[in-house]
Amino acid sequence: MFEIVAFYLFAFLTIGMLGITVFTNNALYALSSLAAGMIFISAFFFLLDADFLGVVQIVVYTGAVMALYAFGMMFFDSMSEVKEKIANPRLKFVLSGMIALLVVIIFVAPLIGADAQKGLYPVHPEYGNVQDVGVVLFTKYLIPFEVAAVMLLVSMIGGIILASKKMDTNLSELSEEEIDALQEENTAKGSK
Repeated sequence: MFEIVAFYLFAFLTIGMLGITVFTNNALYALSSLAAGMIFISAFFFLLDADFLGVVQIVVYTGAVMALYAFGMMFFDSMSEVKEKIANPRLKFVLSGMIALLVVIIFVAPLIGADAQKGLYPVHPEYGNVQDVGVVLFTKYLIPFEVAAVMLLVSMIGGIILASKKMDTNLSELSEEEIDALQEENTAKGSK
């Protein structure tokens, strides 16, 4: 019963977060929801007793999204004013708090239950689960693993090239007066 409730909750949260990633216009909201979606995807691995893959999901993919977040912050137009329209902030606060509390309970519940030690035992006790994953990853799936690494590298370089073409000015090379003039110009464009 616990696994079914947890599965549906994390499925709902993952689809919601990735939906925000696709449909929002704000790059920072998209990156934040993408990172949350990756963390919720790792919950499926924990539910399947694949703890190592769950940790790898958090470290690798969420770490990559955080690196993407840093690039997004670098290329974000900090001079533009962002006006948020929050219709009912109390309702959003209460719902966010309840969802966060529910997620914490679902993560903590297996630690308190009787099966808490079940996931600590490896499939092969003589050498452990990590070695199993390493052997399969670097023998049977070596070429797909390397192709995925090259694809990630190419996409990162392409993203940097595309983002750098849109930057006309470097704010770190401008004086205070030039930055103020540029900010007034952007404000005038935004008011039109």
